[in-house]
Amino acid sequence: MARFDTTRILIGDQVSFSLIVDKPAGASLFIPRYADTLTKNVEILSGPVTDSTVTSDGRIKLIQKYLVTSFYSGQYQINPVYAETKEGNIVRRFFSDYTYLEVLRVNIAPADTTAKIFDIVQPYRAPLTPGEILPWMLAAIIGSALIYFLVRYLRKLKIQKKEPAIVINPDPAHITAFRELERLKEEELWQKGETKKYYTRLTEILRQYLEDRFRVFSMELTTEETLKALKDSGFRQDHSYIKLKGILTHADLVKFAKYKPAPEENESSFKNSWEFVDETKEKESARLTEKEKEEKK
Repeated sequence: MARFDTTRILIGDQVSFSLIVDKPAGASLFIPRYADTLTKNVEILSGPVTDSTVTSDGRIKLIQKYLVTSFYSGQYQINPVYAETKEGNIVRRFFSDYTYLEVLRVNIAPADTTAKIFDIVQPYRAPLTPGEILPWMLAAIIGSALIYFLVRYLRKLKIQKKEPAIVINPDPAHITAFRELERLKEEELWQKGETKKYYTRLTEILRQYLEDRFRVFSMELTTEETLKALKDSGFRQDHSYIKLKGILTHADLVKFAKYKPAPEENESSFKNSWEFVDETKEKESARLTEKEKEEKK
């Protein structure tokens, strides 16, 4: 048996052409295969796809499917298809009926088409698939990431190259730091529950001291960057360095990790800050006034 899924299609439509053979379970049949066309102007796009099922009476039903189309209007007759069995020298063939396919034109043009040419249909815009969109999305993400890191790098480079403005402080660095520490103590911030503000002020005093004393401009640096800059300036990693590291790290916990220190920890941070300034202050014998420097010149 041979049949189309439908006997009428429009030009360019696709339709299935099926060959159906019902045979005994033990029988061996040969079914010839079509190559490119079923008949003239009826083209084979793919196939055959073969499937088989066992019927209730134990017979086997074979189905071969071809996907076909035609780009020429008209009536087409498909010759019978045969299935062949061979027993010894005897060859038997079983033929299907003729099958028919009608290919129709799209009726959109007026009867007299000599005056104007009409398109069959408007140009087809295929929808975008994920496979087409994904490369553009990846390119956009990678491009955005490159721009982001480039901007960060240029900003960091600009900060490194920028010569910090040096403010001449008439007082030695340790005197200014001690004065600010005393002022902080008098404000009693942590006693009033303003612990975060207390540690912010405490670290600002120490960072300003590092800037005035060692020319380590750490106001915009993290704790890790500050300690590295201090080491790069020639500062030894002695007990004073360890003390400063402990103060800044402890302050970061309070400011950023919402750590709530005990009162004795607040007092200890203040005491260690005072000792750090005292241990690292510039000796009076090493200081020269601006007037002495001018005299030496």
